Amino acid sequence: MPEVSKMKKPDVKVVLLGDMNVGKTSLLHRYTERKFKDTISTVGGAFFLKQWGPYNISIWDTAGREQFHGLGSMYCRGAAAIILTYDVTNWQSLAELEERFLSLTDTANHDCIYAVVGNKVDLTDPKAQLSLGSDVASEDRTDSEVRTDPQVLSACPTPPASPASLSGVMVQKQVTAEDAASLYGRILRYKGLEESSSLPAEKMCFETSAKTGYNVDTLFETLFDLVLPSILRKRDENQESPTVDLEEFRGGNNKRAKSSCC
Repeated sequence: MPEVSKMKKPDVKVVLLGDMNVGKTSLLHRYTERKFKDTISTVGGAFFLKQWGPYNISIWDTAGREQFHGLGSMYCRGAAAIILTYDVTNWQSLAELEERFLSLTDTANHDCIYAVVGNKVDLTDPKAQLSLGSDVASEDRTDSEVRTDPQVLSACPTPPASPASLSGVMVQKQVTAEDAASLYGRILRYKGLEESSSLPAEKMCFETSAKTGYNVDTLFETLFDLVLPSILRKRDENQESPTVDLEEFRGGNNKRAKSSCC
């Protein structure tokens, strides 16, 4: 009988943060399932396990609702990369990243990598709509496919997609790439990092569309490449600190030294 495969322990953790309805869950579905679909608002958290070469990366989706705000720091604990996500058509969603979510990253690794991601760019930029037609076909083709859903702690419905996203009509872009780059600089200063020795904003600020798949692969694969040093360092530390051999310890129990205590 073939050996039953076991779930592998993640080597590092990547976390998505951002306000509700900015498209965090849709970004994950687009990357992991290669399609866009109506999603439910995450309550608590959900995770995907991604095999990246010989490594395993857990990608955590978090709740954007304010009543679950306190859980964010728990999910960020030990994170190697954090994706701060906003909606390019909603200025307030960018402001919320700095006002509500940035402090949650205090529990992340000291060398955590930060990406600032503006989603829903297909609503404002025609070039981000290029794969929209093929995406519809992809949805029809994969409806009957068997897939593994992420582990979701709880969920509730979200509002339906806006008419603009369905009709292809362009709407006003409220957050520019320059705005995102400015936020990235403030993140570095909040973390006490020098911009000159950190990854540049042009490499860590992305505009994506979960609807069409625009720039989604680039986002995740760039981050996966950047967290590889963290994986290798963690493995080296584990090799330098081997676990105790309990059998050997039990064998020496007969010669246990007497305590000097009465």
